[in-house]
Amino acid sequence: MSIIKDDFILTNQTAKNLYHKYAEKMPIIDYHCHINPKEIYENRKFENITQIWLGGDHYKWRLIRSNGVDENEITGSADDRTKFQHFAEMLPRAIGNPMYHWTHLELKRYFDFDEILSGNTAQKAWDECNAKLQSDDMTVRKIIEKSNVALIGTTDDPIDTLEWHKKIAEDESISVKVVPSYRPDKAINIEKEGFVEYIGALSKAAGMPISSAADVKKALTNRLDFFCSLGCRATDHGLDYVVYSPATETQVEKIFKKAIKGKKITQQEADMYKTAIMLHLGREYAKRNIVMQLHYGAQRNTNTKMFERLGADTGFDCISVKDCGVAITGFLNALQVEGMLPKTILYSLNPQDNEMLGTILGCFQGTEVAGKIQHGSAWWFNDTKTGMENQLKSLANLSVLGNFVGMLTDSRSFLSYTRHEYFRRILCNVIGEWVENGEYPADEETLGKLVEDICYNNAARYFNL
Repeated sequence: MSIIKDDFILTNQTAKNLYHKYAEKMPIIDYHCHINPKEIYENRKFENITQIWLGGDHYKWRLIRSNGVDENEITGSADDRTKFQHFAEMLPRAIGNPMYHWTHLELKRYFDFDEILSGNTAQKAWDECNAKLQSDDMTVRKIIEKSNVALIGTTDDPIDTLEWHKKIAEDESISVKVVPSYRPDKAINIEKEGFVEYIGALSKAAGMPISSAADVKKALTNRLDFFCSLGCRATDHGLDYVVYSPATETQVEKIFKKAIKGKKITQQEADMYKTAIMLHLGREYAKRNIVMQLHYGAQRNTNTKMFERLGADTGFDCISVKDCGVAITGFLNALQVEGMLPKTILYSLNPQDNEMLGTILGCFQGTEVAGKIQHGSAWWFNDTKTGMENQLKSLANLSVLGNFVGMLTDSRSFLSYTRHEYFRRILCNVIGEWVENGEYPADEETLGKLVEDICYNNAARYFNL
């Protein structure tokens, strides 16, 4: 029988009451994910469990690789049934890994599969799940609907036409609100390969020539307005590390012209250019009352051989160790001094930064909304049970947990909405422990509102839903 029981993870009576009476019923705001809006509009129906589960999911790929499986039978040309078998055979060995919980939550919630997945049960799971996937009740839109999702924030490049977002907005049969999120990393990463070509693509998308850093700012603002016209609520910056190296306009222009000519620029020059563009964008976000998300702390593409074979975002990234505290406060302070600091969510991939981020929040809060500056939910390698507990406790210790905007999937899978359930169970259990230890009153009305706010209401206010 499945480990997913009614009281899964809920180890005390307060937690059980809070989850089943309050958290469980709340809609989902998935404000940061990587799903494809085209698949929502076209209401895709997946052929088999491998396609919806293993396609694009580097979390799963990493675990299968760790089991000694050949890459061809993970991301290569091997048939889908073989790939699924390898995943099923790996899973029993992944005790303590959140993938074990996520997998069985998804099997239970979407497929009513009530057994433990292993090499021995793989065929049964394959047959039953694939049969369910052929049902009209398991199209992409139906999955979103049954998951009680109110808003989906995709991740989109400034040069994107957003054609699928337009079509979704015009289709009255689609009940969920799907909005683009603005991710201008390629216009900021001046030192990386492909920058010159990207500036050409940005020029075309913005309908204007770009011959200077000032033009880059104008083009990015142009595209930001286009995103906002289609309901953009947030932006996202995937930073290797947070930069703050202020420079004069003259210096920034020289750096840009050097890069456009194909000349190699120094890291200091790159940081100066990035700072100038980030400060410009921060001001523009503040003017439009949209949220700035800063994700940092990843060391990317560490395995050159596999990067050359598979490309980026395929499971060869890890946590980096770099002190960004001074840069974060410098960057936020520069915008604050101008009165142009937008709502901001800070995420570090390194859990050692939890306390540092928790103390930064209190330095820059504002009157626009409760919790204007947020410590984002446990992200990527941290969205484990332990990682979520640590982030929640750190945030509670150093800031105001009741103002937290809660969970996101950060996923490419339409079955990942159960991660919100996972988070909510962990949240209720942590709160329940405090209550039953006598550290907080057993006031159900206050506790219930607190849980509902963290699960949904705070995010609804924060993202102007």
